[in-house]
Amino acid sequence: MIQASDVKWSKAEKKVAQGAFDKAHERELNALMAEVRERGGAIAAPEDMWRLHDFLSAKRHDIDGKYDYRYSNLIFVFARLVREGWLQLDELDGLDADKRTKVGALARM
Repeated sequence: MIQASDVKWSKAEKKVAQGAFDKAHERELNALMAEVRERGGAIAAPEDMWRLHDFLSAKRHDIDGKYDYRYSNLIFVFARLVREGWLQLDELDGLDADKRTKVGALARM
């Protein structure tokens, strides 16, 4: 079992982790903005506007909860981002092999 408190991050790994985290976050936000533009263009009635509002509220809650940059959670965050397609395993090159293996294994679950 992975013990979050046992995972140590070197200075170089922290830099790689921050870059990968930021790339995934930017990708997801860009995809969301594109979807909002599309949905916004289809607004024809007040109900459509409130549906867009509800959609955005739910997405914000999901994204704010997902992108947790505490080192004790990063293995799990990266696994979720890989599973959801916002991050590729090779973007974690520079992390030690054990961390990448754990991310890959968790992403397949």
